[in-house]
Amino acid sequence: MKLKKAKFLSENMETIARRDRILLNNPVIMQGMGLAPLVVAATTGRSALILSVAVLLLLTPTRMLAALAARPVPYRFRAIVYCTIAAVLYAGVYILMRGWFEVEQTLAVGMYLPLLCVEPLIIKRYERPRKEPVLVALQKGLYITGGYILILMLMGCLRELLAAGTLFGRPVSNVHLLPVASLPAGGFILVGVLCAIWRGAVRAYKNYVHREANRTV
Repeated sequence: MKLKKAKFLSENMETIARRDRILLNNPVIMQGMGLAPLVVAATTGRSALILSVAVLLLLTPTRMLAALAARPVPYRFRAIVYCTIAAVLYAGVYILMRGWFEVEQTLAVGMYLPLLCVEPLIIKRYERPRKEPVLVALQKGLYITGGYILILMLMGCLRELLAAGTLFGRPVSNVHLLPVASLPAGGFILVGVLCAIWRGAVRAYKNYVHREANRTV
C-alpha cells in the first residue's frame, strides 16, 4: 500500500507540488514573493501576527472579488481592478485592525500594511490571461494565505528570539544570539538560510518519493 501511494505521488509529483502552496511550493520559499514585508516589518512575533491578519483578510477576498469583477475587463486593465479591490478592502481591514490591536502595534509595521494592496503575493494572478473561477480563487487564495502566514510567523518569532531573547514580548532567554536579526539585513540572511534548508528538504522528499516508486517497477 505504501509503495502504491509512493508511485502515485511520484507520477503526479509536479502537479501536487504546484498545488501545495504551504510546503512543497510555498510562495516565499519557491517564488520569492512577499519578501519586503517579511524582511523589513516582520521583526517580532507581534508584527508578524499583525501582517498575518492583514494578509488573511486581504488576499483571498481580493482574489475572489477580482475573479468576478475582472471577467468583463480587458486583460491589460486587470492590474487596476486587482489593486483597486485590494485598496477598497484595505480601508475596512485597517479599521478592524485598529480595533483589534493597539495603535502603536499597528503603526510598528509602517507602510508595509498599505503596500499589501500592490504586493505581488495578492495581485500577481492578474498576469495570467485565463480567467479564474471564483471557487478556484477561494481555494488557491486560502492555500497561498496559509503558506505565507506560516513563513511570516516563523520568521517573526525566530527573529525576535534571536535578537532580543523574547517571544511576543515575553522573556525566554537572556542570551541575544543574533542582534542583527532585528534589522533588514538580518532578515535577508535568515530568509536565505531558511530557503536553502526548506528547498533542500523539498528536494530530498521528492527524491525519496521517486526512489520508493521505482522500487515497485
